[in-house]
Amino acid sequence: MSKLHAYRRFHPGTQPEYDFPPYASTAKRHPTQPLVLAPQTLSEITGPVFGHDDLKSTDNDLTRQHKGEPIGERIIVSGRVLDENGKPVPHTLVEVWQANAAGRYPHKADRHDAPIDPNFSGAGRTLSDADGRYRFITIRPGEYPWRNHYNAWRPAHIHFSLFGQAFLTRLVTQMYFPGDPLLDYDPMYMSIPDAKARLRLVSQFDWEHTVPEHALAYRFDIVLRGREATPMDDSPGE
Repeated sequence: MSKLHAYRRFHPGTQPEYDFPPYASTAKRHPTQPLVLAPQTLSEITGPVFGHDDLKSTDNDLTRQHKGEPIGERIIVSGRVLDENGKPVPHTLVEVWQANAAGRYPHKADRHDAPIDPNFSGAGRTLSDADGRYRFITIRPGEYPWRNHYNAWRPAHIHFSLFGQAFLTRLVTQMYFPGDPLLDYDPMYMSIPDAKARLRLVSQFDWEHTVPEHALAYRFDIVLRGREATPMDDSPGE
């Protein structure tokens, strides 16, 4: 995010540290020079919006993208996209990607020896509606080892990417699940100094939207700016 540097000046401790030694990859990934803030011109704000015309009816249901049912626990993940004043942000492209129930991604670079699910690609997208609401049906992802340190395991999580009205207005973050004992051992999660800010990455069990005999539900609201903003992810690869 091009706005991330400016955000940290006003709200210290609420975003991940660029260089966080327990998260080994940040040693090479973090910037060593001040970030350059690219100004938003009129052409960027009024230009074409990425991906909005390519949505399919099954894009937000990751359990119906193949011929068969994926293996694992079905879940519903929904919430609202909000601005710093709690007002809805409509027509935002929300994308997700995740591991399958065994903790395996389908790409070749994944070295985990867990099985690949042929009926689960692990990616979806949707648009927030007029009230800023979005909804996905998916499979609860599994934890997986990631070799960052001794006995390193990533908590179950879902990656989120939100696009605004220009390529520069993008937020990438991760959603975790309540009560996960791995959170306290995860350097990505713990790289956010402010404990209250970290909790904004943890979803809430959502009884209201749980579907009887089908799927449990979790709520994950995403705040784009301000003091209560959702922490952003500088390294969305893991």
